[in-house]
Amino acid sequence: MIKLAGMKFKEFNQSLDNPNPPAELNPYALAMWNDAKGDWEKAHKIVQDLPGPIAAWIHAYLHRKEGDAGNAGYWYRLAGRKMPAHSLPDEWEEIVKAVL
Repeated sequence: MIKLAGMKFKEFNQSLDNPNPPAELNPYALAMWNDAKGDWEKAHKIVQDLPGPIAAWIHAYLHRKEGDAGNAGYWYRLAGRKMPAHSLPDEWEEIVKAVL
């Protein structure tokens, strides 16, 4: 079960103007925060060892963003999802809203 971060999407987006993430972020939201800040490696490192379908979804998104469709497809299957047809920014928002 995900421990919610206790913030709204708008607040999360505003936190991206800061050099450091909010302390209350769960690991899933922290991975997405780092991705939005341009640190794919850190986001991937955070999520790669987390269990469950949400972590697999984030992992899939990160590999899709990286351009590795084969690896992304594997992680989408583990997440129980199909690779989305919508944009990466739209998927990023969908994930963030799901983990907040």
